[in-house]
Amino acid sequence: MTKNTYTRIIGTGSCTPPQIIKNSHFLDYEFYTPSKKKIEDKSNEEIIQKFQEITNIEERRYVAEDQITSDLATTAIKDACKDAGIDKESLEFIIVGHNFGDIAEGNVRTDVLPSLANKVKMKLNIKNPECICHDVVSGCPGWTQSMIVADAYIKSGYKKRGVVVGADVLSRISDPHDRDSMIYADGAGATIVEAVESEEPIGILAHSSRSDSVKYANLLTLGESSNPDYEGDELWVKMSGHKLYVYAITTVPGVVKDSIEKAGLELSDIKKIFIHQANEKMDEAILSGVFKLYGEKEIPDGIMPMSIRKLGNSSTATVPTLLDLVMKGKLEGHEVNKGDYTILCSVGAGMNINSIVYKW
Repeated sequence: MTKNTYTRIIGTGSCTPPQIIKNSHFLDYEFYTPSKKKIEDKSNEEIIQKFQEITNIEERRYVAEDQITSDLATTAIKDACKDAGIDKESLEFIIVGHNFGDIAEGNVRTDVLPSLANKVKMKLNIKNPECICHDVVSGCPGWTQSMIVADAYIKSGYKKRGVVVGADVLSRISDPHDRDSMIYADGAGATIVEAVESEEPIGILAHSSRSDSVKYANLLTLGESSNPDYEGDELWVKMSGHKLYVYAITTVPGVVKDSIEKAGLELSDIKKIFIHQANEKMDEAILSGVFKLYGEKEIPDGIMPMSIRKLGNSSTATVPTLLDLVMKGKLEGHEVNKGDYTILCSVGAGMNINSIVYKW
């Protein structure tokens, strides 16, 4: 039989920032509506309780004062290299998926000069000039989109080994007067990928993507604080939560189904679905939508691991971090075995969606 080139993950890593921020952290906040009216008909206790019921977030992680996004990405890569048992100098590319670059404590301005990938290479002290660096900015699907780029590099023969990172620090770009700020978290996750020649399909088998920008580009943007009396001209993350929810639950299932069909598989072949940790109720609705497309009512227990309860929504970092937790046996009740088919999926600003079918 003829051997083909496939992209295989040989190591995973992550960086979970040190500050544990519980929901009680927000009890003294002053929240305003998107129309800049102070919320006075509900107490913060009620707002937080409703928030937790919808998202299932109990706590999230924030960076230390002296940490920035490229620091988290660097740590995650070191962890992934150790897991893979490789020398960092053997990396031929570094791709970092993120949204806001480096943001220093007390300064909302983003820093992407040079790219985070170049900063990471510097911090890792990788001297190999043939190790190329670039960033991918694609909303929350930044890591999945970067994996698709890496797959193209490898399958074309351009590169044989590299690292793909998803890293974001959202705590410094979220409006303290917006209820949505409670969703956001910080973190980084990394995967070492390399080319493998195999007669049997392995690694990345297929992927499907779509972007809906004409109608939905304004669902996640940067905007002024919700507090009309806020002094400063900073721009913060702004989300049209309900519209995004409706878009995701109606659109993501079809992309997942398309990726499964491209891989020549059935839904019953899929053992795990690693999906962007944005909102647990939304993810459950997306999963239900996938099964409905196949006419299935029964959803297998444990098919969709979740980390959002303790880690919150760290955007591009959620899927690779979740993957690392499961691969290292750090998420109780979840494991991935050789030969398992899994989905790696994300949806976010753009609006962009990716779904990757991966065989271990």
